[in-house]
Amino acid sequence: MLSVLRNRTYRHLFTAQVIALVGTGLATVALGLLAYDIAGADAGSVLGTALAIKMVAYVAIAPAIGAVADRLPRRALLAGADLVRATVALTLPFVDQVWQVYVLIFLLQSASAAFTPTFQAVIPDVLPAERDYTRALSLSRLAYDTESLFSPALAAALLSLMTYNWLFLGTVAGFLASAALVVSSLLPKRAAPEPLGGGVYAKATAGTRLFLTRPHLRALLALDLAVAAAGAVVTVNTVVYVRDELDRGAADVSLALGAYGGGSMVAALLLPRLLDRVRDRTVMLRGALLLTLVFAALGALTAAGAGLWRWPALLLTWAAFGAACSMVLTPTGRLIRRAAPPEARTAAFAAQFSLSHSCWLLTYPLAGWLGAVAGLQSAVVALGLIALTAGLLAVRLWPAGQERGPVEHEHSDLRAGHPHPVDAVRVRSGRRHSHHALGDGLHARR
Repeated sequence: MLSVLRNRTYRHLFTAQVIALVGTGLATVALGLLAYDIAGADAGSVLGTALAIKMVAYVAIAPAIGAVADRLPRRALLAGADLVRATVALTLPFVDQVWQVYVLIFLLQSASAAFTPTFQAVIPDVLPAERDYTRALSLSRLAYDTESLFSPALAAALLSLMTYNWLFLGTVAGFLASAALVVSSLLPKRAAPEPLGGGVYAKATAGTRLFLTRPHLRALLALDLAVAAAGAVVTVNTVVYVRDELDRGAADVSLALGAYGGGSMVAALLLPRLLDRVRDRTVMLRGALLLTLVFAALGALTAAGAGLWRWPALLLTWAAFGAACSMVLTPTGRLIRRAAPPEARTAAFAAQFSLSHSCWLLTYPLAGWLGAVAGLQSAVVALGLIALTAGLLAVRLWPAGQERGPVEHEHSDLRAGHPHPVDAVRVRSGRRHSHHALGDGLHARR
């Protein structure tokens, strides 16, 4: 898996991603302490609103950035987003009003909504071989999971030496280092942006329209909803399970979240070799099925009145959630890479970023509200039904014969200027080179 780091450009970009993630993790801890200083007992409400603002920024800004990204140098766009995030982080320690927190969070997350899809669209150009790209996706998944485990521990260590305001400076340093690494990278030249065409609205919705026209991408939206249902239970209700249901200490909250991250990391480590032999559809749909089974196990655990077995059972359940979510999320980039031509990738990744976070915008408040008003069992049942429905919908939307969309390919044996239809479809052959079935007969099979 680490062999892809031999590519200098990817190595710089991956390092930039990791450093920025650690900086964001430090900011998350510091923001919670800042909210408590400003709002006291209402800090939870402030953070909940900030989380909603984050999701709104992701849903609204990503497609807009996708509409104009083809006109901007990618390196400048990535570095500029990092500089905006660094500037916002630098001002956060000086705020003393709740509304100021909201404004700055919106700016910070809007910059992230510009950075992340653009970054995701660059990697397939840097690593054009699918085998390498698959390993890059697994590394990215590992980076997110490792950050979720490492950043809180780092923040705790730093807070023993300094006040939380200094954590924001760590965030600033992370974003500045990320910008420097992006600037030092030589990015491949992008493809011409002509195919997107149309006005700003057409370009902003191009990625969404692509998702709606491809069966496997429509199925991906359903799978995103299933993952959001599981992730919302873990993110929102872990503290309730650990502290109230199981009557355990605060430190065990981190342990439970670590079990979720650990399960995701194990799956991410195993997936590259698995995806070399098994189709994406098989892995992703089985991940969705596993989510449904884990919800059933969580329902049984929640209904059980007492027992020492419930704590290790919760850890196993959270680890299974993490593994299942990783099975769905890790191959996502491969689907988008195949479905979107190079010139449309930023729009496609922006659409995925926006649409997937729309799912989180639904499940986050649902998990919190149902858990508080109707009880954890009702929340588990409702979100489990969402995951089950979404998984079944994905199976229906993604027929077995349509695992692969159009893929990039080349013909090395054709004369210059030979016409090439845009709807070429890959056909498997036992011979050593690929054949292509073409609708208009322009190419003859060798």
